[in-house]
Amino acid sequence: MIIVLAGCSQETSTEGQESSDEPVTFTLFSADPHSQWDNMDSPVSQKVVEATGVTLEGEFDVSGGDQKISLMAASGDYPDLIWPKGNSNILVDAGALIDLTDLIEEHAPNLKKIYGDYFDRLKWSTEDPSIYILPTAEVDHTYWEPGHGFMLQHDVVKELGYPDIRTVYDFEQAIREYKEKYPEIDGQPTIGLSLLADDWRILISTTNPALYVTGVSDDGEFYIDPDTYEATMHYRRPEEKDYFRWLNHMNDSGLLDPESFVQSYDQYLAKISSGRVLGAIDADWQVADAQRALREEGKHERMFGMYPVTLSEEYKHPNFQDTGYLGGWGIGISIDCEDPVRAIKFIDFLASEEGQILQNWGIEGEHYEVIDGERVIPEEEMDRRNNSANYVRDTGIGVLKGFAPSYGDGVTDSTGQTYTIVSPDQIIEAYTDVEKEVLANYDVEMWKDLYPTKEEFPVKPWGAAYNIPVESGSQLELIMQRCLDIVKKRIPEAILASPDDFDDIWDAFMNDLEEAGVEEAEKAYTELVRERVELWNE
Repeated sequence: MIIVLAGCSQETSTEGQESSDEPVTFTLFSADPHSQWDNMDSPVSQKVVEATGVTLEGEFDVSGGDQKISLMAASGDYPDLIWPKGNSNILVDAGALIDLTDLIEEHAPNLKKIYGDYFDRLKWSTEDPSIYILPTAEVDHTYWEPGHGFMLQHDVVKELGYPDIRTVYDFEQAIREYKEKYPEIDGQPTIGLSLLADDWRILISTTNPALYVTGVSDDGEFYIDPDTYEATMHYRRPEEKDYFRWLNHMNDSGLLDPESFVQSYDQYLAKISSGRVLGAIDADWQVADAQRALREEGKHERMFGMYPVTLSEEYKHPNFQDTGYLGGWGIGISIDCEDPVRAIKFIDFLASEEGQILQNWGIEGEHYEVIDGERVIPEEEMDRRNNSANYVRDTGIGVLKGFAPSYGDGVTDSTGQTYTIVSPDQIIEAYTDVEKEVLANYDVEMWKDLYPTKEEFPVKPWGAAYNIPVESGSQLELIMQRCLDIVKKRIPEAILASPDDFDDIWDAFMNDLEEAGVEEAEKAYTELVRERVELWNE
């Protein structure tokens, strides 16, 4: 239960405001689940408490926060800190978040330093330059591993002699051959491809991949023309129809998990953790717990590799397309926070060099050693990091990382060492022997090496369109919700239909979107994208 405290209004200045140094507990709401939350009882979190005097009482939503944030706005009762994901617009429109501009200037030197040249990307809009949200995306991050792709069990490609996995048809053929050869795994029926459609997660596993397989990086529900910035609801692109027709074919062929559109997230993870799911189409973070479980159980051959699969070879998988630094999604301080100065100082500590080292490396002498001035993680500790499913919760390393900005992989601190432990050598060392064998047979060292590089794509001047705020209660928001409801109905219907009925269902889908006002939404969203480009490139 969230404890609500009376506090200052959005317009109240923080100048001269008193801030206590006594221990304090701030309530936190996150629109994302946190399977490794430690209740701030772990060794690293206790170090943070010692340094700041702040403890967080967290509530984490498994449903994306849509309903709970709307209820907050309706009631006017808020936790102290809110990570609203894509719903910050609801809170800003309700007057729930305070402008952090003066707080940052007066009390947060580390935040000013970490955002640096990207500070303008914190502004809400061209009309309202206030800072309501502190983006928590990693700053100047170097991506060494793909986050999106088609996932295939290592044993599948190994058994089939390491075939090329380049198109959806290569992926399909590999699953078909292996499933025919091994109809059961550990006494249970083998599942070819499983999708996830549980609430908002349908966008991650079922609909967003239609962008990637047709050479377009994720901008939420819209495709953005890179030259004109015109927005089109991406399902209306003809090439995406071909992708969903392929999924329909996978279902008709018996290769798609029949429970894909009724299973819960937990059931999906449990299936993958059992080792009987040959393939998935998803983001790495969404299946991370299942991957850890397989690794911990020693089922290394049942873990997934990540492949840059597209609809055909004319497309390049855009996983590594550069968005520049992403403003938008992050953490805000509510008007009900009694001590916003203390709250901003807490976030500022997490963004400091000391806070960053704690969240990435842990505690000196406990999780790493300093040898000749360099931080070194002992082999036994690194083995725990790589193989213990609950390492984050047990140690606290990384537990709080998502609630403040952080430096990305490859960025160095004042000693010349990287803030994070991640490097190509570390990543390769962390691979299982099975994974190394698979990669070697594809003549690469890392999964990234299979993908097109970021240099093959232009930088997106609007960042990622999905984190552009849409005015709460606006006609655009209402149309987008109507369209999303249609998507959640029609996409599963089209995939599960008889192939003879697919075209009729798709035509009805397109007609439904038009009747819902999709063209009006596209025009309004186009203006938002153009305003974002203007704001970020002043």
